[in-house]
Amino acid sequence: MRSASPAAPARVVAVVQARTGSSRLPGKVLLPLAGRPVLGWVVRAAQAATGVDEVVVATSTASGDDVVADLAGSLGVRVVRGSELDVLSRFVAARDVTGADAVVRLTADCPLLDPALVDAVVGAWRADPALDYVATTLARTLPRGLDVELVSAAALATADAVARDHHRVHVTSALYATPGEYRTLGLVVAPDAHDLRVTLDTAQDAALLDAVATALGDAPPSWRSLVALLRSRPDLVALNADVRQKALEEA
Repeated sequence: MRSASPAAPARVVAVVQARTGSSRLPGKVLLPLAGRPVLGWVVRAAQAATGVDEVVVATSTASGDDVVADLAGSLGVRVVRGSELDVLSRFVAARDVTGADAVVRLTADCPLLDPALVDAVVGAWRADPALDYVATTLARTLPRGLDVELVSAAALATADAVARDHHRVHVTSALYATPGEYRTLGLVVAPDAHDLRVTLDTAQDAALLDAVATALGDAPPSWRSLVALLRSRPDLVALNADVRQKALEEA
């Protein structure tokens, strides 16, 4: 009697959302950081994560994002294009073209992403694929800008069916808006560093990222070395300490 073939391992695809139309810092994903565009930093970190099977850049069909698509192609990753504001639809398209069983959501304005965090989130889901959503952001203990979220293909389909308004901009927010409705898991780290900010929304953020890249070099930093640097350099933290993070509803 022939034994059943083992099931193929789950396919996890990292999707980097990127566009040039930022209201506070237009073209931010293309800005140079230590000689490499910000989007290049994010793609490189995602490619370095061993738990990810493919990296995709999801940008819009707006003509201003042709340059994003061209850059992504030069980085050797697949490009998916769709609605500028309905970002969730872009992730659904990326899932469809890649056959992903789960999608890791990354944003192109977080250049200091740590590949180890991506692997931790993916590993937690692979250990329990019944989870709908795994993230470092449910209970925020990492600096803003090291965010990693994973959503299963089935949960992404559910989100696509129910999400409206700002939930379609933020892709995953419908999955955690009502606690207990979905199977979610939050990853936390110690020491807590949620007060720090290394995302790119403003010129002040850009100044901090330039200083950090100068100090740590052109490579994806570990979150621990990044936090250690910022704790030792209050002058760097002060560069963007006054930047206000937009609320979800402001998208």
